[in-house]
Amino acid sequence: MLFALGSPVAFVALLVAFLLGLALRVAVMRFTLRTVGLSPYRRPLRLNPREDIDPFGAVAAAVGGMGWGRQVTVDEVPRHLGRGRAAAVFASGPVATILLGELILAAYAIAFPDNVLSDLGFVDILRGVGTLPYTDQIMLSLGGGLLAFGLLAIIPIPPLDGFGILWFALRRPGASMNWMRLWFEDKNVGVLILLLFAFFPTGYPLLIMFLDILGVLFLRIWG
Repeated sequence: MLFALGSPVAFVALLVAFLLGLALRVAVMRFTLRTVGLSPYRRPLRLNPREDIDPFGAVAAAVGGMGWGRQVTVDEVPRHLGRGRAAAVFASGPVATILLGELILAAYAIAFPDNVLSDLGFVDILRGVGTLPYTDQIMLSLGGGLLAFGLLAIIPIPPLDGFGILWFALRRPGASMNWMRLWFEDKNVGVLILLLFAFFPTGYPLLIMFLDILGVLFLRIWG
């Protein structure tokens, strides 16, 4: 996100996209927990900064273009009531942010038929699109930022939601999955790897490069 400081409008829109992604993820995951009957408590759907913002995820968003929210561990979601329900909880947040990002980009493509989506990648959006008109900057940064938030979240390693989807997709998680939990979750190796990807190399972080490869088709749909 700091890459976009040279384009203040794009920077603010990317910051809003990150915060909106955090809030939407929390609301949708908690709503899904209630809906599928896995939560005996009615926790508020609104974002609580102390509980729901991961400081490392915020740092990654600042230096690497996009970050993540507080980890929901697989122990927090009951397995015995159905693996599909549990996996749906972890999938709901990323899917919701991806869909909202795509809706914003679709609205942009409809409003501006001669748009630049066929030429842009995530690296361009997350570094700021300051050469474009303000309306383009806002819509591209909001849509692209939300899309990046959701795509990052589905990577199947702790502390990201994709690990929960993978864990509950398995009938019986084996020794390798428990090893992954031990090192990537309990010993924070997953956070360390993601931060390294966010910081290096400094001119074009691997985190943005990965999102660029993963999400190019989501951008080209509307190009």
